[in-house]
Amino acid sequence: MEGKERLRMAITSLKLQDLIEEIRGAKTQAQEREVIQKECAHIRASFRDGDPLHRHRQLAKLLYVHMLGYPAHFGQMECLKLIASPRFTDKRVGYLGAMLLLDERQDAHLLITNSIKNDLSQGIQPVQGLALCTLSTVGSAEMCRDLATEVEKLLLQPSPYVRKKAVLTAVHMIRKVPELSNIFLPPCAQLLHERHHGVLLGTITLITELCDRSPAALRHFRKVVPQLVQILQTLVTFGYSTEHSISGVGDPFLQVQILRLLRILGRNHDESSDTMNDLLAQVATNTDTSRNAGNAVLFETVLTIMDIRSAAGLRVLAVNILGRFLLNSDKNIRYVALTSLLRLVQSDHSAVQRHRPTVLECLREPDASLSRRALELSLALVNSSNVRAMTQELQGFLESCPTELRADCASGILLAAERFAATKRWHIDTILRVLTTAGTHVRDDAVANLTQLIGGAQELHAYSVRRLYSALAEDISQQPLVQVAAWCIGEYGDLLLGGSYEETEPLQVEEEEVLALLEKVLQSHMSLPATRCYALTALMKLSTRLRGDNNRIRQVVSIYGSCLDVELQQRAVEYHTLFRKYDHMRAAILEKMPLMEQGGPQIEEAKASKATAQFPEAAHVPAEPQASKLLNLLDLLDGTSEDDQHPPPLEPSPGGAVVHLLDLPCSPPALVPIPNLKVFEREGLQLNLSFLRPPGTPALLLITATVTNSSGDDVTHFICQAAVPKSFQLQLEAPSGDTVPARGGLPITQLLRILNPNKAPLRLKLRLTYSHFGQSVQEIFEVNNLPVETWQ
Repeated sequence: MEGKERLRMAITSLKLQDLIEEIRGAKTQAQEREVIQKECAHIRASFRDGDPLHRHRQLAKLLYVHMLGYPAHFGQMECLKLIASPRFTDKRVGYLGAMLLLDERQDAHLLITNSIKNDLSQGIQPVQGLALCTLSTVGSAEMCRDLATEVEKLLLQPSPYVRKKAVLTAVHMIRKVPELSNIFLPPCAQLLHERHHGVLLGTITLITELCDRSPAALRHFRKVVPQLVQILQTLVTFGYSTEHSISGVGDPFLQVQILRLLRILGRNHDESSDTMNDLLAQVATNTDTSRNAGNAVLFETVLTIMDIRSAAGLRVLAVNILGRFLLNSDKNIRYVALTSLLRLVQSDHSAVQRHRPTVLECLREPDASLSRRALELSLALVNSSNVRAMTQELQGFLESCPTELRADCASGILLAAERFAATKRWHIDTILRVLTTAGTHVRDDAVANLTQLIGGAQELHAYSVRRLYSALAEDISQQPLVQVAAWCIGEYGDLLLGGSYEETEPLQVEEEEVLALLEKVLQSHMSLPATRCYALTALMKLSTRLRGDNNRIRQVVSIYGSCLDVELQQRAVEYHTLFRKYDHMRAAILEKMPLMEQGGPQIEEAKASKATAQFPEAAHVPAEPQASKLLNLLDLLDGTSEDDQHPPPLEPSPGGAVVHLLDLPCSPPALVPIPNLKVFEREGLQLNLSFLRPPGTPALLLITATVTNSSGDDVTHFICQAAVPKSFQLQLEAPSGDTVPARGGLPITQLLRILNPNKAPLRLKLRLTYSHFGQSVQEIFEVNNLPVETWQ
């Protein structure tokens, strides 16, 4: 009966070719699933019966089913049986099945270790090739450690077929277990004399992996730089062989791999860099650029020149090659050139400047990724000598650029104008044009920066208010522009009505027109709540600057006393009270704003101390959920037994939670001076901490973190996170921004409130995350040298 059943199963089971035809002939998904389920049942039955003759055929069908995305895990053990079989036909399918069905997540893959070891030592080349391919595909760290010596022996086998596969397996082993580098180090020097193309290419790849992962290997292989230079020179001059040439370029894959290895060996090493300088110049000048293969070799040559300590003339040649890439019709090549030039602009600024017209042409590219890269490079090319021309080009691009690029373009122009402005008038004109063109896309601090700039330029007050009034009369949709204009009109409205200004066209403005324009802003549905507050305040200030009757302003103010917006309503009620009860004080209260100073640690400390003096309850930091997340910032601080104690609950301030301004003391007590502390410095970026302990709350410590940047590149996406032991309470205020301009621009400040009820020594751990010179940086460090005055 068993023989009949087996015969029946063999008859009904399909051959692999018939199964493929039947699956491809299925007209619906359900029909395909039915065919596969039926055949999988036959395959399971055959595996269960243990038929050794047809096992490899059944597994071949199962592998095809697996390639279609259907489950085939029940064939894993059959792979092991076929690998252990002495027949080559079984081993071939078994190893293929192991590569497809097994990986490190299944423990079954360890069972083939002995089979691979036996096959590697048998000396049968096809079987050794199958075992090496499987090991390089599914070999785990344990398997690599067990079989490393076997692979090392095969690296110097006579057969190029086996040597090539052994080299590639060694690459996989080093990636899995870097400490195996010492085993594969000695054979590499001999393999460099290889003439077989596949073995040589694999050897270069193996040496690259070794140098990446082992400093000892890097020092060892710097001795073979002349040999690598000779190999590459032969490729450039004569070519390796005809069958490996592509579009007239001799073996570009091998050239690219050697150039990558030379880049690693020559980095920060003068002797190696000098050895390869002449060769790189030869490759850069003799490579054909009419084909993509030549462009690939040239690009790798440029990257190598950029990374090693190459001669100045060679770096100029590399920049010129990238400049030619910008003229290529292929978008990918232009994108690569823009990205590479962006990396070079800091070190070879003058060489990149020569290609500025071509870079500006790339701004008009319809491809968004190209235009974004061109914008970043254009902004990096701005300096004090070309700021006017570059800003004009960028403003022209801003008017027609895609919406997703407007914010970056506007912010870049504002930063460039702030860093390189020659005159205040040009600076003001530039910002106004940006606000007029893309006001809704500018940074949040653009309004404050412009008002500060105008306030500090007393000779340009009349010019600024006239320019802003004209811009506001034309368009009230750009909210930052409207806010600046409303502020300026409120401050200098008397200059607007005081006759013509000698440097502008005559402008005749009536009081009614100014009031009507501000009322229009108040009533517009496009105005944000903050914009309406600006406009209402401007109207109130005009009540002391205009010579006419203030009844119209009173009516407008009284109307907004019942506004739904709480902030606007509060302002209107307070302004109405000024008219009604304190009219004799209105002129003094609404005087012109004094000149605003640049922010700094002292100002932040003054603000913090003032806030603490006015509102003592603010000193008690509540344990909010968000603050608790900051306290346990990835467990950056290992808590001790003392740290594990939770701080006692904070007592509310006596006499109620609200303290009125009239209850404040006339003179605040003197503050104890605490010296500042520099805690971080890298590539021009510096972080300083200044401290303040309010006398009324000795357990509270206010720390102002000030970030400055003296390098030649902006620090962007800056984030500062902090953690303290559990016996403390920490509250992080929002930072003043996330970009630190280069060359000593406006710093970033952030306030940290730390409550130390036990007066324990303070430990602080900081994590800084930012982008600088095109690279993402993350720094984690502990500050344990805080002054004793901060906690005693």
